[in-house]
Amino acid sequence: MNQEASATAPRLLGTLTIGQAPRPDITPILESALPAGTRCVHAGVLDGLSKEQIAQRYVPRPGEPVLVSRLLDGSSVKLDKAAVRETLALKLRELEDQGCTVVLILCTGEFHGLDLQRAWLVEPDRIVPPAAAALAGERQAGVIVPLAEQAASEIGKFAALSRPPICEVASPYSGEVQDVARAARALRERGAQMLILDCMGFVEAHRRAAVEASGLPVVLSNALVAKLTAELMS
Repeated sequence: MNQEASATAPRLLGTLTIGQAPRPDITPILESALPAGTRCVHAGVLDGLSKEQIAQRYVPRPGEPVLVSRLLDGSSVKLDKAAVRETLALKLRELEDQGCTVVLILCTGEFHGLDLQRAWLVEPDRIVPPAAAALAGERQAGVIVPLAEQAASEIGKFAALSRPPICEVASPYSGEVQDVARAARALRERGAQMLILDCMGFVEAHRRAAVEASGLPVVLSNALVAKLTAELMS
């Protein structure tokens, strides 16, 4: 394809969840931000796998980093981060080979060394922390994470903040929005002045609950990433 044709060809967005695709919780937020008519291909690290197969291949190892994601049946699953990272790289290349010009990872976890040859890779962990730091300024940020095991790593992940973040735990996959409200209130009482929902599984209902419970500004990670990704698709 020559350069002029490439510049005018419709862009194809690929999304890659660490769970199973499509993600009915995230895709409406993404689609509302994207330009009308944007073509999308959705894929997941766990696509086509049974719960037994997932347990065999991705069971968390004691003391090692853990991720959490959503399956097609709506349930959540804990995953070994290193095992996910290995499959993630393969799935990214598959999306690139399908002609995706932009590929968005639907996870805010940190994955080092990912790269694509032709497609533009969008990694939320490279967007959310610096954006949150710029918004917070000198204020104290509070972070809500889905797993207690992830709280310790948030200090390093959000190192750009002027103050170390304070964390509370609430899963977007529990079905209990009040868990997020409780965490938001706790963070406000601990001195937070802005909140970050640090998981792509949090949705607008979680943001509203956090705002109502705390009275603080709340950054919804997937909405922030969706809006910036839309700029690449325009």
